[in-house]
Amino acid sequence: MAKKKSLRSSEWFGGADKMGFVHRSWLRNQGYPDDYFNGKPVIGICNTWSELTPCNGHLRDFAEVVKRGILEAGGVPFEFPVMSLGETLMRPTTMLFRNLASMDTEESIRANPLDGIVLLTGCDKTTPSTLMGACSVDLPTIVVPGGPMLSGRFRGEKIGSGSMNWMIKEKQQKEGYTAADFTEAEVCVARSIGHCNTMGTASTMASMVEALGLTLPGFSSIPAADSRKKLYAQLSGRRIVEMVREDLTLSQILTREAFENAIITNAAVGGSTNLIIHLTAIAGRIGVDLKLPDFDALGSKVPLLVNLKPSGKHLMEDFFYAGGLPVVLKELKPLLRENALTVNGKKLTNNYNEAVCYDTDVIYTLEQPLQKEAGIAVLKGNLCENGAVIKPSAASQHLMKHTGKAVVFESMEDYHERIDTPGLDIDKNSVIVLKGVGPKGYPGMPEVGNVDLPKKLILEGVTDMVRISDGRMSGTAAGTVVLHISPESTTGGTLALVRNGDLIALDVEKRTLNLLIPEKELADRKAAWTPPAPVAERGYVKMYIDHVEQADKGADLDFLTGGSGSTVTRDLH
Repeated sequence: MAKKKSLRSSEWFGGADKMGFVHRSWLRNQGYPDDYFNGKPVIGICNTWSELTPCNGHLRDFAEVVKRGILEAGGVPFEFPVMSLGETLMRPTTMLFRNLASMDTEESIRANPLDGIVLLTGCDKTTPSTLMGACSVDLPTIVVPGGPMLSGRFRGEKIGSGSMNWMIKEKQQKEGYTAADFTEAEVCVARSIGHCNTMGTASTMASMVEALGLTLPGFSSIPAADSRKKLYAQLSGRRIVEMVREDLTLSQILTREAFENAIITNAAVGGSTNLIIHLTAIAGRIGVDLKLPDFDALGSKVPLLVNLKPSGKHLMEDFFYAGGLPVVLKELKPLLRENALTVNGKKLTNNYNEAVCYDTDVIYTLEQPLQKEAGIAVLKGNLCENGAVIKPSAASQHLMKHTGKAVVFESMEDYHERIDTPGLDIDKNSVIVLKGVGPKGYPGMPEVGNVDLPKKLILEGVTDMVRISDGRMSGTAAGTVVLHISPESTTGGTLALVRNGDLIALDVEKRTLNLLIPEKELADRKAAWTPPAPVAERGYVKMYIDHVEQADKGADLDFLTGGSGSTVTRDLH
């Protein structure tokens, strides 16, 4: 039996005084009946739908399905919009606006008469931003992930929406692709509703929220176009009403154990390095002490079980047909924290006992994994005093221990101007160094770390090189790419001091990344360094630059860490 509790919404709708009249009467213009205001749980549907966010373009329809479930369970649904972040369109990067969207979510939830929350998410940043905001309020919350697209099909082959992006330059230079070829591919690569169909950041974040216990079991793997996605959305609407009655809040689910399960699961599915920065920020909002070394300690030795792009060859649709995340979580049971609670009221591992694998070429076992160790590796050294990360499952093994001469680009503009110049002094053993793309420097820490190789090396057959930066990399991308260097170059981190020709040593096994110059030379360069001028003087961007934390802390705004809770003591009249 669900326990009785005083509903938060009753503070708005339960009074027989002036304010009760005010709160109820204006909603009456929508034709709502009396029983909407008589003690039913009020559920907010936080919708990140936008026509400018194609990955979330179907969430308006999903909201109606969620409403059905809420009404069936005796709740009252109210849909509300928050800032939507479209990864493929927004400039300079959606990461600049993740924290702003989290503020929008947090304040929309806190300011309104809501007892429980459904987060409708999809594209990369819409999942962490809404979850960060919800954590700072800490009401009963469930996530409805929008789901991946169906597999792309182009000239008889499967292609991934996202992974294809990183092949454009190579196909132009080596295969002679024309504008007409790419126009045809554009239609074929994204042929249904949903987000990227690789194990990119969107699919990674969906898998993360299920591993955290915030979705109904099995929800994250279902393609957006599959009717079962709507079925689960309706069931989620029913379940959030029950969660309100049980007073099952986010802080009861998002324990340290839940975050450890997410890290372990991310390694097993070959998830994006972006999970690190988002999960760290989410932990900071809910009050769990999660640090960069935890990702290496907990996940780096976990085997890769899922054969999906960019670490493998299949796509999310294949993953679902093979059994999806439930199979992975069942396989990981010996490694997971079994007592972690989930939104259906059960322990995590108890939800997946009946999962069955239908394709062993897509989902492997712990005994016979695709790779023995696949989690994120966290590097330290004089080039990244507070840490940097690399994704071994997407890297080239022959480059995991490498020393090479730096070829330095001071900015993205500098890179674009010079990378394909015939006289550029670069070979396959060089280390491409990109500066000025960190949280403060760009600003917003864009997904540019996996920069394209120079045209002349592509024509020689070179397919990978060591690349290092203070930026991020798309979860759809691959390569031997060192990311998230902290402190970033714009704040005077050692990355700012690297010069052309300097030797850089990467040793992933030893977890080191070092600039090989004498300490005195390094100290002299530091003393001579001057910070660049800020790139903004007003508005949100200035506030972001002034307050954003470094990558190792999740790149949240320093004044947003933690939460304010759900209590609002003052009324509007």
